[in-house]
Amino acid sequence: MSNLSHADLLQLKRWNTPTIYNGWEQITRCDSGADAFNIEETRDYMPQMGPMVGYAVTLVIEPGNKAHRAANPKAGEEYRRYIASQPGPKIVVVQDLDKPRVLGSAWGEVSANMHRALGCVGTITDGAVRDVDEMTNAGFKALARRLCVGHAHVHPVRWGCEVEVFGRKVRPGDLIHADKHGFLVIPPEDQPRLLEASKFMDSNECETVIPAGRGSAGLPMEQVLANLEASIVKFGDNVRARFSREGEW
Repeated sequence: MSNLSHADLLQLKRWNTPTIYNGWEQITRCDSGADAFNIEETRDYMPQMGPMVGYAVTLVIEPGNKAHRAANPKAGEEYRRYIASQPGPKIVVVQDLDKPRVLGSAWGEVSANMHRALGCVGTITDGAVRDVDEMTNAGFKALARRLCVGHAHVHPVRWGCEVEVFGRKVRPGDLIHADKHGFLVIPPEDQPRLLEASKFMDSNECETVIPAGRGSAGLPMEQVLANLEASIVKFGDNVRARFSREGEW
């Protein structure tokens, strides 16, 4: 499932998610950049942990429906075996069928530690989380809709399937990069060149537009404008030479 080495994934964690997006949009065949990131607002409850990077494992829950436990009492064990069988690092993407209501949380101190033992680094859930301090202490990052006090009737309904969270569809094996800005879902075909493209776009900004902007103190305004225009042209030329397409400028 993974096209990237552990070393590559560690390097991807060094940049924020918008920077990774800048690289991704240069190599993808998607019609729109909005095809890959969350459309609805989400919240990072552990921004101090920085970005998380991992491969999607998926789960569907419905905390407001107690019938699921009776229908499949062994679903919890079967779900954990599914998680354990997938290569990591893993991010658990959870679709909550109760939304927009929040009737219970699948996440807390216990579940975070259990999933950490199974090779998961965090979760993205369109439901709720609780025990935020304890989850942080476990090294388990969470992006969620809101906080919640109780767990209600959380029981696995489906897993290892396509899910939709915050307006974005996610498949098992998709690479996810997430931080306080939101999350980016990268399909397998775009993964091999992602690190190279992200590095290039970050370097291109640092060598063109950013120094032109920061080096403007004390210059006449006409010179500032001329320097900015020249840097924008250079930025675009660099992108076209590398990727044969326009950059964001």
